[in-house]
Amino acid sequence: MSEAPAPVAHPFADLLGFTVVSRGEGRSRLALAIRPEHFNPHGLVHGAVLYALADTGMGGALSSVLAADELCTTIEIKIGYFRPWRSGELACDTRVVHQGRTTAALQSDLYDGTGRHLAQASGTFAILKRPPAAR
Repeated sequence: MSEAPAPVAHPFADLLGFTVVSRGEGRSRLALAIRPEHFNPHGLVHGAVLYALADTGMGGALSSVLAADELCTTIEIKIGYFRPWRSGELACDTRVVHQGRTTAALQSDLYDGTGRHLAQASGTFAILKRPPAAR
């Protein structure tokens, strides 16, 4: 996977601690080292952390193939959680499944550091023209 140009600032990803491992050609890979603030009250990684990784990975994968005057935003995401998780590293691999003129379908697979499949998400994103001031 070739590297896309440097991404724009992403304060939410920074807050959660996501790292962009690779991004380009309609794919992305994100990583996250789990910290105590990622846990739910039961000592497991909160499902919203996995969801946020998938959503962010989808935006990164799609934006890597958009024209300079386009941007994307989430329409919907469905996620299936396969097993709980407690510590270590998470990885999120995302790919564009289909890209049309105004929407795109994407898939994210989330794994722990040993390669166990933790969750899978599918999403639909809108493709929009970037406002002139933001170009």
